[in-house]
Amino acid sequence: MKRALVIGSSGGIGQALRMALGDQGWHVTGLSRSEYGLDVTDEASVAEHLEALSGSFQRILIATGALEINGHVPEKAFKHISSDAMAAQFAVNAIGPALVIKHALRLLPRDEASAMAVLSARVGSIGDNRAGGWHSYRASKAALNQIIRGAAIELGRTHRAAVCVALHPGTVATRFTEKYLGRHPAVPPGEAAKNLLRVIDALTPEQSGAFFDWAGKPVPW
Repeated sequence: MKRALVIGSSGGIGQALRMALGDQGWHVTGLSRSEYGLDVTDEASVAEHLEALSGSFQRILIATGALEINGHVPEKAFKHISSDAMAAQFAVNAIGPALVIKHALRLLPRDEASAMAVLSARVGSIGDNRAGGWHSYRASKAALNQIIRGAAIELGRTHRAAVCVALHPGTVATRFTEKYLGRHPAVPPGEAAKNLLRVIDALTPEQSGAFFDWAGKPVPW
């Protein structure tokens, strides 16, 4: 039986990933804050939940993240930056996934193909930043990308058939984005999930440590 683990399984994309994997015949385990009390900003909580899992998972998908935290909206200019808001962004979007990766690496099989994919965002790309703004969110996602890159290097030393990547899901119509869509086209979570799984399925170990969008195209760091 193919096994998948979805962290953030109650969110718009996480829930859709869980359902899409189930439709493909995977046995899916989901963990989230609202359903199971997993707090990715608390290492004790991360360790408790992940150490309770046994066996191996051929897919580990980390779909956590936040754009607005404690009422702080993305900054339009540097004059709007606050240390509390920036620290919260890093806690949720960078440190949280790093803690999950730390405790989830042992769950990947060593002797067969596997993939760990983490949802990042194109706005975390330094090379693609032409608009400015959203400084804390951008910086936290850029930090996440570096964490994923480092995890892929480390994983490759022990799991030669494994892939660890950052993925940009595109603009997805969820509560996460509803205030910021404007005129930007968005896809339903179910479609986004299928796109992401299609990308993951096509990856090879040689592509581990890279950053891809929903169509499988590389995103600049």
